[in-house]
Amino acid sequence: MATDSRRGGVSLPARKSSKPKTEPTIFTKLSDSEIVAKGKQAAYDTAFVAKKLLRSTGKAAWIAGTTFLILVVPLIIEMDREQQFSELELQQQSLLGAPPQK
Repeated sequence: MATDSRRGGVSLPARKSSKPKTEPTIFTKLSDSEIVAKGKQAAYDTAFVAKKLLRSTGKAAWIAGTTFLILVVPLIIEMDREQQFSELELQQQSLLGAPPQK
């Protein structure tokens, strides 16, 4: 027993294959075909490119959105204030009886 390299283990007989080897089915033949492999690779490549495109489009949208908020929105607000101020001046002039300016 001292010469046995295994300790405390029980050796089991080798298992016999539960299914005898048969000819592959049509499904396995098709799934292992070269056309299916190329189709899978094309689908993976398309998904990779779409993911990259979506990510870069999102970054561009973020840049455009923040630029719009920082540069254009204050300009719009200032133009609106100026228009309101000019309308207020016209109103005051008409109340005071001055002729309207053109």
